[in-house]
Amino acid sequence: MLRTFLARIHVAEPLAAKVPEVTAMFWILKVLTTGTGEALSDALSHRSIPLDAVIGLGGFTLTMIWQLRARRYHAVTYWSTVMMVAVFGTIAADGVHKGAGVPYVASTAAFAVIVATIFAVWHRSEGTLSIHSITTSRREVFYWAAVLATFALGTALGDLAAYTLKLGFLASVVLFGVVISVPAVAWWQGRLNPILAFWAAYVVTRPLGASIADWFGKPPSANGLGIGDGVVSAIALVVFAGLVAYVARSKRDIQSPALPQPATL
Repeated sequence: MLRTFLARIHVAEPLAAKVPEVTAMFWILKVLTTGTGEALSDALSHRSIPLDAVIGLGGFTLTMIWQLRARRYHAVTYWSTVMMVAVFGTIAADGVHKGAGVPYVASTAAFAVIVATIFAVWHRSEGTLSIHSITTSRREVFYWAAVLATFALGTALGDLAAYTLKLGFLASVVLFGVVISVPAVAWWQGRLNPILAFWAAYVVTRPLGASIADWFGKPPSANGLGIGDGVVSAIALVVFAGLVAYVARSKRDIQSPALPQPATL
């Protein structure tokens, strides 16, 4: 089934790793995409839910095909795909709650099971979850499935903290800021497998970025600063474009073939 899907969109085997090296800029862009995706999706849904769905699904599909057909990592291609995954992941998580009426506790648990299942199948098939191993089409499909699922999980988790637990947006920013520091410090001290630390932090970037965007964009009546989702998403998109242009020009985030492989997980 996977080979058939890849053949239909004419995907050739990669010539090099298809994801960027993990640097400080990687995490800055990752948090920025999560916040922008949240604000942009909310701004579009306020105007038209069908429009939000069309842009989210259409953008996700087009950028994913663009990314999968590339044979090596390109900053613009990769980060455009991440941005649309952020928008689509927000739509998916919000649709489960607002459209189907599923409580945030249940949706968070369900998305957590989906994420765990993807990781289990991926590891069983490929023997590792390392981003330094994304050098085949099959591994890349596993990677993007995990990315999409973690975005949906992070969105549900952020809403759970802000709404169900009634923490509000600023308190949620503090909470997830502390939470994301745990795997970072554990990895830095050599007490946590680097691959496990990466994915743990990756999941938490979603509720962290979304909480920041919601705090800036939502009205004071909802414990926000009232700047507006549209304004926040517009400003964030400009910053995002500038940073992506920088990494595309500098090429400092391209993985080196000589890098040693991290500990297997």
